[in-house]
Amino acid sequence: MRKINYSSANTIFGVIVSIFSFVVFSLTVEPTASYWDCAEYISTSAKLQVGHPPGAPLFQMLGAIFSTFALESDQIAFAVNMMSVSSSALTILFLFWSISHLVKQIVSKNQNISLTESFKIFGSSSLGALTFTFTDSFWYNAVEAEVYAMASLILSLLFWLGLKWTEDLDKTRGDKWLILISFVIGLSFGVHFMGLLAIPAVGLLYYFKKYDFNLKSFLLANIISISILLFIFKLLLPTTLSIFGYVEVFFVNEIGLPFNYGTIFSAILLILTVYYLLNKSFKKNNYMLNTITLCITFIFIGFSSWLMIPIRSNANTVINENAPSDARSLLAYYNLEQYPDTYLFRGPMYSDIYSGQDEDEPYKDDKPKYERDYKKNKYVIVNDWKKGKLNNNKKHIGFFPRMWSSENAVNYLDFTGFLDFSIKNEFKGQDQLIELVNQFKSSVDSNDITSEEYHQFLSTYGSYLDIDKPSLIANLKYFLLFQVNKMYVRYFLWNFAGRQNDIQWRGGTENGNWLSGVDFIDEYRLGPQKNLPTDFSENKARNTYYFIPLILGLIGLMLLYKKDVKNFWPLFVLFLFTGLALKFYLNERIYEPRERDYALVGSFYTFCIFIGYSFLSIFNFIEKKFGSYTSLVITSILCLSCPLILATNNWDDHDRSNRYTAQSLAKAYLDSIDEDKQAIIYTIGDNDTFALWYAQEIENYRTDVRTINTSLLATDWYMDQMKRKAYKSDPVLSNLEHSQYAYGNRDYIKFEGIIDSTRWDLKDFISWVSSDNERTKYKFLLKQYGYEQEELKNIPLFTQNMVYYPTNKIRFYVNKENVINSGIIESADYDNIVEYIDIDLPKSGLYKNQILMLDILSKNDWKRPIYFTGGSYKESEYMWMKNYLQLDGLVYKLVPIETPIDENNPYQMGKIEANRMYNIVKKWGWGNSQSSKIYHDPETRKNSISFRSNLHRLSESLIEVGEVEKAEEILDLSFEKMPLHLFGYYTLSEPYIKTYYTLNRFDKGYSLYKEIENKYFEYVEYYSDSYNNKNFRISENAENIFTYTERLRGLIENQIQSKHKFIEIESSIQRFVNLTTVYKDLYGSYDYYNYLSNFLEPLYELNMEKGRTLYNDISLEILNRLSLLKSSKNSTNKEYIESLIVDEIYNYKDLINNISNFENESFLSQEINKLNELID
Repeated sequence: MRKINYSSANTIFGVIVSIFSFVVFSLTVEPTASYWDCAEYISTSAKLQVGHPPGAPLFQMLGAIFSTFALESDQIAFAVNMMSVSSSALTILFLFWSISHLVKQIVSKNQNISLTESFKIFGSSSLGALTFTFTDSFWYNAVEAEVYAMASLILSLLFWLGLKWTEDLDKTRGDKWLILISFVIGLSFGVHFMGLLAIPAVGLLYYFKKYDFNLKSFLLANIISISILLFIFKLLLPTTLSIFGYVEVFFVNEIGLPFNYGTIFSAILLILTVYYLLNKSFKKNNYMLNTITLCITFIFIGFSSWLMIPIRSNANTVINENAPSDARSLLAYYNLEQYPDTYLFRGPMYSDIYSGQDEDEPYKDDKPKYERDYKKNKYVIVNDWKKGKLNNNKKHIGFFPRMWSSENAVNYLDFTGFLDFSIKNEFKGQDQLIELVNQFKSSVDSNDITSEEYHQFLSTYGSYLDIDKPSLIANLKYFLLFQVNKMYVRYFLWNFAGRQNDIQWRGGTENGNWLSGVDFIDEYRLGPQKNLPTDFSENKARNTYYFIPLILGLIGLMLLYKKDVKNFWPLFVLFLFTGLALKFYLNERIYEPRERDYALVGSFYTFCIFIGYSFLSIFNFIEKKFGSYTSLVITSILCLSCPLILATNNWDDHDRSNRYTAQSLAKAYLDSIDEDKQAIIYTIGDNDTFALWYAQEIENYRTDVRTINTSLLATDWYMDQMKRKAYKSDPVLSNLEHSQYAYGNRDYIKFEGIIDSTRWDLKDFISWVSSDNERTKYKFLLKQYGYEQEELKNIPLFTQNMVYYPTNKIRFYVNKENVINSGIIESADYDNIVEYIDIDLPKSGLYKNQILMLDILSKNDWKRPIYFTGGSYKESEYMWMKNYLQLDGLVYKLVPIETPIDENNPYQMGKIEANRMYNIVKKWGWGNSQSSKIYHDPETRKNSISFRSNLHRLSESLIEVGEVEKAEEILDLSFEKMPLHLFGYYTLSEPYIKTYYTLNRFDKGYSLYKEIENKYFEYVEYYSDSYNNKNFRISENAENIFTYTERLRGLIENQIQSKHKFIEIESSIQRFVNLTTVYKDLYGSYDYYNYLSNFLEPLYELNMEKGRTLYNDISLEILNRLSLLKSSKNSTNKEYIESLIVDEIYNYKDLINNISNFENESFLSQEINKLNELID
C-alpha cells in the first residue's frame, strides 16, 4: 500500500487550511475602525502610543509594522485589522498541527502513514480547524483590531510547542522547545494574559510523558503546573517591577543619585545575576539550574516588549494613558490599580454600600503615590496614604464574594432577590420608623416594590437598619446561575448550538440566549418560536446549528478519554482553565457593558480539538461496517456539515466588509463642531472617545478640536496631558497646578452649607477650591466645631486636608466680548446673550473631574467653544447648565442663551439654529449605513437614536423658519440613510409621521405609519398567539406585552386624530381588538376595555355594528364595577367608595355622550335607564 510522509503532508494540509481561513477572514474584515476598544488599539498601534491598562505593547509594535503597509491614512485601520486576520489564520495553522499531532498518536506511530491513516489524521485536523474558523466568537475577534485574535495565536502556539517539547523530551536538545515556550510566555504579556492559561496543560503533557498515572502524582502535577502559572503571572514579573521601583526610589532619595539611576542599576544587576547563574550552571554542569535560568531569562526577553510603554510614555505621546513613565507607575499599570479591587476568596459584598463605615476600623491605608520633584531631585509622596481611604464594613465581608460591585446593587437585587434587614436595637423604640418599615415590608410582600425602589430604601434608611450581607449560598447561586451559566455556558452554546440574536442578554427569554434550531427544546426554554416578529426571525445573528458541533465535540471527547487518557487530561485542563477557571478569576459583575464571549475563545479552541477527534471516532465506527472508502465518504459528509452549517449561518453577522459606520460616527461628531475655533468637546464613554481618537490620530481629521473624556479627567496624568498642545489644538488652560490635583488631592470635595444664601462668582469658587489656605480645609471646620488637637489625631489626614465648598450656588458671568470674538453664536443672537448663568452644584460634593471641568470653564472664559457629545442626561455631564445648550448636528454647544427644557420632553435639550444645523448635516458621510448588505451591529443601530432624534428636531425647526423643502429633505434623509427595517427603534420614527402630514406629504407619512404599524402588529400578534402556550412565560413577557400593545394603541390613536385615510383605520382597530382580547386577564377586564374607549367614536363612524359591540363591552365593565362598588358601600371606606361610584357614573355618562351622535334616542334612553336602575 502506498505510504505518505506525515511531516510533509501535515505541513502542506495545515498551510492550505490556514490560507483558506485567511481568505475567509480577509473577505469579512472591517475596512476601518470599529466600536469599543478597536479604535483605541488602532490609534495607539500606528503611532506607538500608550493605551489602557494592562497594555499590549507587542500588539502595538506589530500593529505599527502592519500600518506601514497602508498607502493612505484612511487605510491604516484596515492594515491593523489585517494583523488580527493574520493572527487568526496562524491560530488555525497551529490548531491543525496540534490536532494532527494528537490524532496521529492514536492512529499510527510511524512517520510514513497509509492513505487511510492520512484520511483519519488530516480529516480530524481539518474538521477541528475549519469548525473553529467559523465559530461565532473566534470569527468576531478575527476581523477587528483587538488583542484577542493575537492572544488566541499565542495560546495555540504555546500548546503546539508543548506538544513538540514532550515529543522530543528524551532527545539531547529536546528542551530547546521549553526555552521557546518561555520566550512565547514572555511575549504573551505584550498582548494579553490569556495565553498563559496554556501553562497548566503543558505541565500535564510533561507529567504524562515522564510519569505513570496515579492520583497522588497527578494532583501534585496539577498543583505544580498551577503554581508555575501563578509564579509567572503574580510573582515573577510584578516582583521584578517592584524591585526596580524600590531601588529607584532608594538610589534617588537616600543616595542622592539622579533619576533613573536606580532603574539602570537594577537592570544591570538583573543581567549580572543571569550571567552568574548561567556561568555557575556551566561550571557545575548543573543542567536543571541552566534550564531554569534560561527559561526565566527568555521570559524576561519576551517581556521586554513592555519597555516600549515607559519609553513612549516619556515621549509624552498624545495618548498616554496612566503615564507609566517609571518602574513604580509601570507596576501600577500592570496591576490595573486604576480599576476597582476584586476579591476571589474573601472580601466585601455589595451590601457594604448600605452599612456605613466600620465601627472599629473606619479607615485603611491607601498606597503611597510617588512622583518626581525635579526641584528637590527626589521622589515625593503626594497623597495622605496612611488611613487614606474608607475601610469596608467587616459585617459585610465574607467568603466567596461573587457579588461585590456596589455599582451593580440594583442588578444583584433583581437577579438574586432582596436582602433581609431589621431595625437596629437602638432605634426599635421609634414608632414612626417601625411603621415605615412595616409598610415597606408589606409592599414587598405584595410584590409592589421594584429592585430600584428596594435599593433606594436601603440607601436612605441604611443607618437605622441591620442589613444582611449576601449569604455564602446566595454567592454560590450567583456564581453558578450567572457567572457560570450565563457568562460561560451561554457563550459556549452560542458557538456550538446556536445564538438567538445579537442583542445583549439582560434577563428574560427574548434576547441574547443560546438557540439550537430544535423547536421543542427551544420552545421549552424560550417560548414559542413560530410566527416570530421579523426583528427576531430576520436578525442576522440568529444562528442555529442543531447541536451538530456540540454533539461532535462530545463524541470526540469520549473517544479521547477511551483511547488516549494521557492527552485527555491536559486538554480537559486547558478547556477548564480557559473557560470556567477564567470565569472564577474574572469574578464578573452582573450585566457588563457588553457581552464578554470574546475572552473565552481559548475554551472554544480546545472544544474544537474534541470536535476534530469526532472525525476519527465516526470514521472508525463506519469503517468496521462498510470499509475505508465508504467510511471516508460518509464521515466527510457528516463531519464537514459542521463547519458548513457554521459558515452559512455566521457569515452574514460576521461579514464586516464595506461597513464604515463607526468611522462615520466619529466624523459626524467632528463635522458638527466649528472648524479652526480651538473647540473643546467633552466625551463620556468608550465609543465616542475612542472613535474621535481614531479620526484625529489616524486620519488626521479635525485635529483642531480638543477631545476631553470626562471619566479620564478624574486622573492627574490626563489633566497634565490636556495642558499640552496636541496637533493643532492649543493647551487647555487651568487655574489648578499639578500638585493641587495630584493623586489623593481634591479627589473629592465636600459641600458644607455655611454661606448657602450667597451666590459666588465661578472664579471666586475656583480660587477657593484651588487654595491651600487652612480655611478651605476640613480641618479648619473641625476646629470650629470644637475638635481638640487630640481628637484630630483620630481623624485621617486625607479627611482633615479635604477641601470643602461653603456654597453650592455659583454664578458664571458671560464675557460678551469673548463670546462674539470666538464666534460661539450667530450675530442675530447677540441681543439674547445673558449676563450670567447661575449654576446650582450638588449639595453632596464634587469629584475631581467635575472640579476640573468647572476650572476649565472658568479659565476659558468663553474664548473657545465648548461642546458635549451627549449620551448622558446627567446634569453634571453638562456642568449643570442644560438650559444653555445649542444642538449643532450631533453635539451640544454651550451658549450664553437660555433655552429652558420642556418638562414634558426632558430629553430634547438645547436650541437649534435651523439653517446652520442643516448645513452641518449635509456634510455628514454615512458610512454605507443604508446598505442592506452590511451587518448593522447593535452599536450601529443604537447610535441611530441620536441621529434619528436630532434630524427630526432639525426638520421641525426648519418648518418653523419656513424652510419646508429643506425640512422634507431632512426627513427623507433620515430614512434614506437609516432605513427603518435595518435600524429599528420605531418609537423615534413615530413623530416623523405627523411632521410629514404637516408638510402635506401624506403619502410619505402614511407609508411610514403602515411600516411602523406592521412592526408593532408583528409583536402584538406573536404575544397574542403565544399567550396561552404552556411554554410562554407570561411573567417574563408581561412588560413587553404592555409595551408593544400600548405603542400600537398610541400609534393608531394618533392616526385617528390625523384623519388621513380614515376609512382604513377600521381594519387596524378591529385587528388590534381581536389580537389583544386575550390580554384581558393581564390588564384586568375593566382596564382593558376602558383603554379601548378612544376607538369607540371612529369605529361607530366607520362601522356602527362593530362600534356598538365595543360600546356594549365597555359599558358592561362599567356597570359591573358600579354594581361591585354599590355592594361595598357599607364598608369602612365609605367615603372613598362613594367617590369611586361618582367617578364611574361620570365615566358611563361620558361614554353615552361619545356615542350620542351615532345612536338613536331609544337606544340612548335604554342605556340611561340601565344606569338609573343600578344606582337607585
